[in-house]
Parts: sequence; C-alpha cells; structure tokens
Amino acid sequence: MGGSGGGFLPSSSNSDAIKNELKQSISGTKNAGYETNVSAFLNDQLIQYNDRDVKGIQGKLDIIKTALEKDIGGTLNTVFGGSVQKHTYIDGISDVDSLVILNNSELAGKNPEQVKDYFLKTLKDKLKGIKNIQKGDLAVTIEFNDGAIIQLLPAVKTAEGVKIQSAKANKWSEVNPLGFVEKLTKVNKALEGKLVPTVKLIKGINAQFPEKRQMTGYHIESLAIEVFKSYAGERTTKAMLEHFFEKAKSKVLSPIKDKTRQSVHVDEYLGSQNSEDRKGVSYRLDLIYRKIKSANNVASIDLWKDALGES
Repeated sequence: MGGSGGGFLPSSSNSDAIKNELKQSISGTKNAGYETNVSAFLNDQLIQYNDRDVKGIQGKLDIIKTALEKDIGGTLNTVFGGSVQKHTYIDGISDVDSLVILNNSELAGKNPEQVKDYFLKTLKDKLKGIKNIQKGDLAVTIEFNDGAIIQLLPAVKTAEGVKIQSAKANKWSEVNPLGFVEKLTKVNKALEGKLVPTVKLIKGINAQFPEKRQMTGYHIESLAIEVFKSYAGERTTKAMLEHFFEKAKSKVLSPIKDKTRQSVHVDEYLGSQNSEDRKGVSYRLDLIYRKIKSANNVASIDLWKDALGES
C-alpha cells in the first residue's frame, strides 16, 4: 500500500549515465588491448632489426682493427652501429659499425675504391671464420660464419679534416661524421632513447616504397632530427612513428642542409624544393600517415601491419 517501488529503479538520466560509463569502460579495455598489441608488434619488428650480439660484434671489431692496425689511426665506433638483417648495405651513418681512419700515407693517397680493395685483400688473408667479404658503394661488409655482419666505412684524415667517399664519385669528400652522430645522440637522449628504434622502423617502412621513392638512410636520420628536435609527445615508437609521418610529408618537400659537409644538402638526389621527386616521396609518406591514422581510428592491428609492409 505505500510505495510503488519506483525508488529502486534508476531514473532515465542515471540509466544513460551508467550506459555511457559502461561503454567507456569497454572502449577503454579495447583501446588498452589495441595499444598493447601494437607495441608488441613494433617490438617484434625491432627484434628482427636488432638481433645482434653486441659484445661479440665488438670482439670482431677488435680483431679487424688488429688485422689493419699498421695502416689505421684507429676506429671511431659510432654510437648506434649495426647492419640490420634487412639491409646489408650502408643505410645511414648510424648503421655503420665502425669508421676506420687511415694513417698510412700510401693508403691516404689512394682513392676510396683502392682502399676498399686493400681492405678486402688484407681481411681475407688475415681473418678467420669469414663467410663472405664484399665492398658496396661506400663501405666494406664482412659476413662471418656465425651469421654476424659488420660494416666498415674507410676514411682518411687530412689537414682539412676527416674524409669519406663521396656518395656520387670515387673520391674523398670532407665530412663531419662525429658532429652528426653527436647531434643524433643528443636528440635520442632527449627522447629517452626512443629516436633510434623509431628511425629503424622508418627505414623498414621506407624499404617497402618503390625504388624511385625510397629515401637514403642518412636522409631519414637527418629528417628525423628535424621532425623530433622539439617533440613533446609520448615517448613511444607508436606515437613517434605517427608524428614522423605526419610532419615528414611536408618537411621532405624542402632540402635539408648537410651537417656532415659531404654535400650541400642531405637530399640533393631529390632535386630542388617542391620538385616532382620530392612530391612523390611526400605522397608515400602521407600514405603511411593515413594508414596509421586509420589503424588508430578503428583500433586495427592489421592496418598497422599493412603500414609496415608486413600484412
């Protein structure tokens, strides 16, 4: 006789609030699962790129240095170093295992191809456990029987400074490789060590582009420094990949000054500002950005895989 019992039922507004809260909770759970899956996928990709025995590699570099010691002034090991499994050629300054500076006057007087030929002959004669040694456009690549791959970049020290081979000709070109590595190191440190793994993933994506639309490794590294020098977003490879492709698609349209002094610009091969080649690369970068945005909008790990060419 008294109450209708209505007091025990939620009002319409309370019911809507509960439904919204429930939807947000479910959405949050799905988003957390998506973020975890994407992070795991990107980590798996990096494992493929980083699967190297660092101590073992350093030991092999010491052996190589001993084999060449009478003709070199020393090796300047780069901060990041490492040929990745998908790239056995020079893919950027941070991918070289060792910059080998020559002090032998006879060698210093030879051109880069002659020096690389000397490396090939000397190391073939003195090193054991070698499966293959070959010279590329700029570096000598050594493959050991245990699967380890090491890249050596010959350089000469002159009164004008350190020189490595020009990217365009068989001659020495004045560079400042350590200055660039220091800059890369500084930005990487500011980003809690996340820049380098992000760059490696970018290089993997770049390798999927049509050959005429692929950027050089050094260009990617330089572009990444420009893109991330004032970055204030999340320190995750996922967030940083999205940021890179969002900003790089416009930045690639303008030349970047070459800090190593090997040439006037890092990306001379793409021509002048807003050239057709630059627009072609920009289109590819924008395509990846749109794929990443779509993946995030629908929480699709498959779209992420597609963006990285792994679908």
